[in-house]
Amino acid sequence: MSNTGYFQYNMRAVVHSGVGSIIRIPALMQGLGARRVLLISDAGLKDVGVVDRVAATFDNWQSGNMPALAGIFAEITPDAGGNCVNACMAYARQIAADAIVAVGGGSVMDAAKAVKYGLCHQILDINESLQAGIYMESWPAAQHMGIPHLAVPTTAGTGAEVSAAAVIFDEENDTKKGLVAPFLEADIAVLDAQLTLGLPPGLTASTGMDALTHALEGIASPVANPFTDSHCLLAAQLIEQNLPEAVNNGGNIDARDRMLTASCMAIDGYVASLNASPVHNCAHAFGALYHIPHGDANGVFLPIVFESLMEMYIPNAERLARGLNMPDSGKSGADLVADVVAKIRDIQQQIGCATDLSRWKVKADDMEQIVTAVATDPLAMFFPIPPDKIQEIALKAIG
Repeated sequence: MSNTGYFQYNMRAVVHSGVGSIIRIPALMQGLGARRVLLISDAGLKDVGVVDRVAATFDNWQSGNMPALAGIFAEITPDAGGNCVNACMAYARQIAADAIVAVGGGSVMDAAKAVKYGLCHQILDINESLQAGIYMESWPAAQHMGIPHLAVPTTAGTGAEVSAAAVIFDEENDTKKGLVAPFLEADIAVLDAQLTLGLPPGLTASTGMDALTHALEGIASPVANPFTDSHCLLAAQLIEQNLPEAVNNGGNIDARDRMLTASCMAIDGYVASLNASPVHNCAHAFGALYHIPHGDANGVFLPIVFESLMEMYIPNAERLARGLNMPDSGKSGADLVADVVAKIRDIQQQIGCATDLSRWKVKADDMEQIVTAVATDPLAMFFPIPPDKIQEIALKAIG
C-alpha cells in the first residue's frame, strides 16, 4: 500500500453491462456525437460472425440523425502491431471516420486506442511516436481527443476497454512498447457476455489468468490505495470463484458475465496503481521474443515470479490471500506467500492453462537475450529484476 498518503484514481469510461447490451451501441454512439463510425476488429472475429453481429446493430438505425457505419477494418494482428495500426489509421482517414467502435480482445482494444491517438495527433507512423519504448502523457497537458470511442470486449482478460494504456508491438525491433495517456481509454465500454460464449476453453483460461494477474499485481503494488483495492480485491475474488466454471462450462452465461466484470475492474485497479509489475515485465519480454500470447505468458509467470521474488510480496501476503478467497490460516510472511503460490497453481490445474513455456520452444541457450529483454522492457523502470533472478525465473518457466 502507498505510504505517502497521496494517490490519484481515475475511472472515466462509462460501463454498460448486460446480456444483449450491444443493441444499444448506435444510440450510445449518437449520444457521443458520432457521425461516421469505423468498426475495428480482427479476422478471427470476422470469420465467426461476431463483427457482422455488431455491425448489424446499425442496420435498424438509418434515420438522418443516427451515426452510420462508414467502414470495417478487421485486420488487427494478434500482437497489435504498429504496422496494422498505421494501416487502420490510413483507412480511417480514407473513409472520413470520426468515431471508433472496437470489438475484440486486448490486441484490438490497444490497436484502436493507438489509432485514436494517431488520428488526434496527426500521426502517420505510430512506431515513431514510441521509439523510447514507452510514451506517457499526463493531464492537464493531455486533453480529451474529441473522437467518440466505444469498446466491446470479446474476452474476459485484458480489460483494455477501460485502461488508459496500450501495448503496441514494434515488428521491426521485436519489442512491445507502451502508450499511456489520459482519455486513451474508450468513452463507453459495453460488456455483453453473449459475445464471449464461443470462446474456447483454452482462450478462456489464458485470458482469465491475464485478468487475475492484473488483480494480484494491483494488490501487491507499492502504490496501491483503497480505491484500487476496491477493484483489485473483488476482481480477484470473482475470478477465483468463476474462472474454473467459465472454462469447464463455457455456456454458463452468469460465470461469463462475472468474468467480464472482474476483467474490467482488475485492469482499472491495476493501471491506477501501476508500479512494480515483475510478472507483466517478464510476460512482455518473453511475449515479444517468442510471440507468446500475453494471457498465456502472464499465467505461466504469475506463480513463478511470486515464488522467486517472495520478499516483494511478503508485505502484502494477507491481502493477496484475501483476494484469492483463502481461509485464515494464521500464517504470515513467507509461509503465507507460499500458500498463495500454491493456490495459484491449484487454479492453473483446475483450468488447464499453460504452466511452463515448453510449447513455445524457449531455450536456456537464449539466456543472454532473455536477460536483456526483461531488463530493457519498459516496465523494468518501476522494478528492475536482478539478472540472477531473471535467470532463475526463466529457468523455472522454460520447463
